[in-house]
Amino acid sequence: MVGGTAYVVALLVYAYDQNGAYAVGVIGVVRWLAAGLLAPVAGVLADRFPRVRVMVLSDLVRAVLTALMGVIVLTDGPALAVYALSILVSASSTAFRPAEAALLPSLATTPQELTAANVTASTIESVGWFVGPAIGGLLLAVTSVGTSMIVMSALFIWSALLVARIPEAPRVRAGGGAAAEEEEGEYGGVLQGGRILLRESRLRLLVGLFAAQTFVDGALTVLVVVLALETLDLGDAGVGYLNSASGIGGLIGAVVVGALVGRARLATDFGGGVIVWGLPLIVIGLWPEPAVALVALGFVGAANTVVDVAGDTLLQRAVPEEVLARVFGVLESLTLVSVALGSLLAPILIDASGTRVALIATGAVLPVLSLLTWRRLRAIDDEAAVPTRELELLRGLPMFAPLPPPTLEYLAGRLHPVAVAGAETIFHEGDPGDLFYVIADGRVQVLVGGRPARELGTGDYFGEIALLREVPRTATVTALTDVELYALDGDQFVAAVTGHAESAAAADSVVSTRLGIARSTA
Repeated sequence: MVGGTAYVVALLVYAYDQNGAYAVGVIGVVRWLAAGLLAPVAGVLADRFPRVRVMVLSDLVRAVLTALMGVIVLTDGPALAVYALSILVSASSTAFRPAEAALLPSLATTPQELTAANVTASTIESVGWFVGPAIGGLLLAVTSVGTSMIVMSALFIWSALLVARIPEAPRVRAGGGAAAEEEEGEYGGVLQGGRILLRESRLRLLVGLFAAQTFVDGALTVLVVVLALETLDLGDAGVGYLNSASGIGGLIGAVVVGALVGRARLATDFGGGVIVWGLPLIVIGLWPEPAVALVALGFVGAANTVVDVAGDTLLQRAVPEEVLARVFGVLESLTLVSVALGSLLAPILIDASGTRVALIATGAVLPVLSLLTWRRLRAIDDEAAVPTRELELLRGLPMFAPLPPPTLEYLAGRLHPVAVAGAETIFHEGDPGDLFYVIADGRVQVLVGGRPARELGTGDYFGEIALLREVPRTATVTALTDVELYALDGDQFVAAVTGHAESAAAADSVVSTRLGIARSTA
């Protein structure tokens, strides 16, 4: 974070010195569009390969490219070469965030810990937004753009060394056969994250507001440069100082957002953060003074922390772990394109109406959108209550216990109740398998070849063999009493269990044991 934010300060100042405000906007557009196009592919990489390795490779590529940019600047090389390398830096950075966002749920052990971990991650980002631009501004004041870029390349190497120490549990691919190969095909894999987002209205709403917030962020990137260099006359270092104010606000926001850990109203917290994100820009437009700008941008940083923590946690808890990086890859793509459009629009607004009006108009976008969608955000919170009973039942099963908390929540929310009267048959031996069952109350009898094999009661489960081995039902299951069951779709069951190494091992052990019992009974 420090390396990335300080490098951007140096790049923006270099672009402004070389070609003016339009260069800042155009370079931003091209960098972000290129990164946006590659982000869904980066999400696929983070789902198919170890996520720690993807993050390390992203760091190392950025280190090499940033060092080359510094050398070109110091030797008075062509500006186009610097701009071209900056595009490659942005493209290589897109793999980092989807991998990070998808890795984090597997490291957390409870839903509360996941939220707390997102708060911590956001705090680290805020430190980067504060320290990075401050270091960038100081380096520009005492050295040069080229020197600053070379220093930042060393920080990317440092990051790679730190990330390489993160332990990551092995993952295995879900499913098998031709269907799995089709799913893992190049285009199918890239598009899967988009399909998931399009399928659920709550995810579309969250991603839409994320895109709007980053659109304003892109515009603010250009507005801050013009504000510092022209309106407030703070000089090159002022660009770094103003960006640092957002980082300081993010640190303060991290303290406030710690209260989100135990809350169940993350969607409305997200919407409130979006509102506060835009209001300070209006204030700066009305009172363009250095002190006002610093304080207002601090509020922007605090709001950014709330938006990131609440939004990321909502997505991590709503999306299956095996495709989570792809969803974040699509989100990264949409937000990068939004940033590009915002940075492209900002110079046009500045030329047409001046910096102050541009700030006011840009800042008004987010409060208006959030207020218009407030009722739908409240509905997301109302529907997001974790089904406690279903969650506890899944946690008690050996093949589900190793799964990350967000995956368990996702599956618990997709269990549907099934009531079976005493003496009624649930399924017959030889039937096709389509559901996995958990017993919430009552007792059932398992018969193999017409002979009783075992009885199962509250907290037990059945139906897994046909799903995992892709065979017809290997037994008949009949209710001994009135039974209350929860059923899970077979595809969702297989994807969850086989997509995690420990769960897959536990499932294989269960299947082997039960098949052994069935053979001995027969």
